[in-house]
Amino acid sequence: MRFLLLPVLFSALAAGQDAPTGFVRTPEVSIAYWMLGQPGSATPLFAVNGGPGLSHVYMLQNDVWPKVSRTRPVIFYDQRGTGASKVTDNNVPQTMEAQVEDLDAVRAHLHFDKIDVLGDSYGGVLAMAYTAAHPEHVRRLILSDSAAPAWGDQVHLFPQVFPDKLEAQQKNADPEEGLRHHFQLIFYDEEKAAKYLAGAKDLGLAPGVGAAVRRATTKLDLKPALSKFTCPTLVITGRYDMNVAPLTAWKIYKAIPGAKWEVFEKSGHLPYYEEPEKYIRVVEEFLGR
Repeated sequence: MRFLLLPVLFSALAAGQDAPTGFVRTPEVSIAYWMLGQPGSATPLFAVNGGPGLSHVYMLQNDVWPKVSRTRPVIFYDQRGTGASKVTDNNVPQTMEAQVEDLDAVRAHLHFDKIDVLGDSYGGVLAMAYTAAHPEHVRRLILSDSAAPAWGDQVHLFPQVFPDKLEAQQKNADPEEGLRHHFQLIFYDEEKAAKYLAGAKDLGLAPGVGAAVRRATTKLDLKPALSKFTCPTLVITGRYDMNVAPLTAWKIYKAIPGAKWEVFEKSGHLPYYEEPEKYIRVVEEFLGR
């Protein structure tokens, strides 16, 4: 019945209007999570969104994840202080350790011993940190246009490629509008960028949270942990990702023993939106059952 209603489900998800499946309450935060699909024999996939300071909604602007959820449950959650995940006060820590334990709290709440983890953009950093902290729970890891394991290692090409557009953005004081301008620059295909932004009415921006996370993780360096990863890992990059250049993904791929590498030749930062059918195929083949 769930799949017969897929168009209705997708419409609600894309609009960001769906109610959370549930909440995990800790002393610091009430973590909202969403489960697509039903638990079964396949390992659940936790899709960790980027930002920092965005809700999960930006990842749900097409039907890629509902389609993936036909064969396995796909779990999204809003990171502390974003979207529907409300913190007890504005002074709760935004350290990577706190972020990792929030993810693990959702996993434990759902009684999943083993999970697959997909980290998108900044979410890739959180996914790497989670794998380093809880390798016993990670079956397979996907890093999709992931940010670098240390902020200083980021290869960010906007200044070299879009100096005129960046200067125009700096004149805009509205954070939400600035974010939308940012999203215009992360696509390979201008028509797909326009379609994405037309459908994405609210990208769930929480600027204060993003700033707090960056302050708390300034000295974070996960590079030493990567060589110790033992779970199968897939590193994905869009060939024309100006936000996180493919060189960043290449260095991550080279640092993780036995990692697999996949380039999306007609994509920028969001290959699951620009090349969705290939993305589904690559992810499902890597995850298996």
